Amino acid sequence: MRSAAPGSRTTRLELFYDLVFVFAFLNVTTLTASELTPANLYRFLLVLALLWWSWTGFARMGNFFRADQGVLPLVGFVTVAATFMLVLSEPSAFEDLPGGLPGPLVFAGCYFVIRMAQLTVFGWVDRADPVRRRRLLLRAVFPTVATVLLVIAGTVPTRLPQERFAIPLQLALWTLALLVEYVGGVTLARQWWVVVSAGHWAERHALIVLVALGESIIALGFGPKHGLPLAGPVAVSALLGIVVVAALWWAYFDTLAFAMEQALHHARDEATRVRLTRDVYTFMHLPMVAGVILYALGLKDLLAEAADPATPAWGLPLGDFWGAILFGGVALYLLSLAGCWWLALREVHWPLLAAVVALAVVGPFVFRIPELIALGVLGMITGAGVTWETRREDGLRRRVRRLALEEQIAAEAEQSHWRQKHL
Repeated sequence: MRSAAPGSRTTRLELFYDLVFVFAFLNVTTLTASELTPANLYRFLLVLALLWWSWTGFARMGNFFRADQGVLPLVGFVTVAATFMLVLSEPSAFEDLPGGLPGPLVFAGCYFVIRMAQLTVFGWVDRADPVRRRRLLLRAVFPTVATVLLVIAGTVPTRLPQERFAIPLQLALWTLALLVEYVGGVTLARQWWVVVSAGHWAERHALIVLVALGESIIALGFGPKHGLPLAGPVAVSALLGIVVVAALWWAYFDTLAFAMEQALHHARDEATRVRLTRDVYTFMHLPMVAGVILYALGLKDLLAEAADPATPAWGLPLGDFWGAILFGGVALYLLSLAGCWWLALREVHWPLLAAVVALAVVGPFVFRIPELIALGVLGMITGAGVTWETRREDGLRRRVRRLALEEQIAAEAEQSHWRQKHL
């Protein structure tokens, strides 16, 4: 295994791994949309949080070691295979379906393989340090306990005589499994939260946000029913959906992504780096990704109804439940961006917060109007908030983007000089 360097960037193997997460996000969205209930929505959030913890472990591993060198590709392939099988078993992760493998056991087993593969890499490095070796063995207890809880959650509640207690017990066991993993990871893995390459860490999280935004684009493409002509409402809904996705992309990648990476580079003491690594990226990016996927979930249903010939031209009323998912997903994303600004740079970005408040205030009224108009209102509020955020120039945006461009030009010049000399 080859150690990473402060200037390391994302490898192709890590991008290959993220392709599985494209499928994972698409699959969990499709399953939730097929039967959307409060319990299924909470299951969706639980699975997403578990997938996120698996992904962030691989991101930490790729930050400490070169993921495409030595034996690390083999670990990556094992992780990809286990993640893919985990995603395939999602439909039966909570209740075993007849005629196939035991879904809860397959899901829990794949999760255990993913986590043990990551811990094995760190354990190989720590094998010569008795203190770290003992701490790693203690860390292995947490994914083991979480796996056992997942197995119990998938097998025991279905055998209860009172079915009304089965779902709450199952969701409680899943929640406990997540708490075990997250709390254990925060308390016992401090040395592995230290970032070797700030550029790699920031790039990995920017790419996973891009993957989540891609899920919204896929929802736009697969929302309408196949075989039907491209009707006017579908075209208008798709264009409005693209407007919102573009605004969400701009709100993150225009300045915030650069500012967070520069703050991580600027942090010299270990405590500050750990705080930025853990709080800004690992914890704050999870609700950001969840917000985008919730928006994709609501958009998928809206486009499916817009493509139905029996639906009125402007669509049916959005409804409180689907409206809360559509508007709430965008609001959660924007609120997460504001949280990143505060945690990384201690800045309050009022346009983002104002957009969140506007979505919360206008939402209950908009939910009762036709879907196409409601999507237009969502696009206007989101676009106005992001435009205000961009135009409130106080020197920060110009300074951040100038530094990012200068860094890029310097890196390109250095690479060109090396290539001229060696290639």
